[in-house]
Amino acid sequence: MARSRSESLLTRRFDAESNLRVPDQVVVEEPLTINLDDVRITSTMRTPGHDFELAAGFLKTEGALGNAPITGIRYCGTGSPVDSEFNVVSVETQGRAPGVPPRLGSISSSCGVCGSEAIDELGERLPLLGAYDPWDLEMLASLPDRMIGKQKLFAKTGGAHGAAAIDRQGKVMAVREDIGRHNAVDKVVGRLLLDGRLPASDVALVTSGRGSFEMVQKAWAAGFTALVAVSAPSALAVGTARRAGLTLMGFARQGAGKIYSPDALL
Repeated sequence: MARSRSESLLTRRFDAESNLRVPDQVVVEEPLTINLDDVRITSTMRTPGHDFELAAGFLKTEGALGNAPITGIRYCGTGSPVDSEFNVVSVETQGRAPGVPPRLGSISSSCGVCGSEAIDELGERLPLLGAYDPWDLEMLASLPDRMIGKQKLFAKTGGAHGAAAIDRQGKVMAVREDIGRHNAVDKVVGRLLLDGRLPASDVALVTSGRGSFEMVQKAWAAGFTALVAVSAPSALAVGTARRAGLTLMGFARQGAGKIYSPDALL
């Protein structure tokens, strides 16, 4: 049975004119441990739901899978491919996965040398995206509005980030929500991976948060050609996007936005 993604609580709402007891919905946050071929890889706090996608997407974007095919995903203690009360997910590749490289996500854009090393390391692990037709900028700027209408958990709680994969025709391929924006992105990547739709060429990744280095890393690893964020990118994210050849738009709101990558668009 699937876990609830929100919980009903009684709260007290007050303003200058009233002080009332009112019900409220808050987003659920629980731990998830991800194993790869029976080796514990990481634990993360997440909103339950789409756990298999989250595990697959995380392992893909962090480079732990390489090109190894996933042969099975299960909750610890069950072979059932559906969500359950378990908080441990095991991903199987029959030992073909290369294992986990050093996690790059902790590198800060404030550290110039470390930032350069992080970009270089990604460049060694991931191929450049290659040539693709320029994205229509008005279309990219419209994508957050297409996503927000499908963010049911955010509408209920106001406490969930969203991510979406949207193609050039504006078709929403997947929308996922989570208390963590990185998890929401990994769930989208995991869905496309399990559907055999990676690399996601000619597809834009849309995120409800900042365009951070980690968001660019995950978009690059999945083969997206555009990343659209509703808030600001970091300097390291811009440098990484330019290295990858990824179109990066920030401040995408109400049909407007800023393009930071590639250089040719500036």
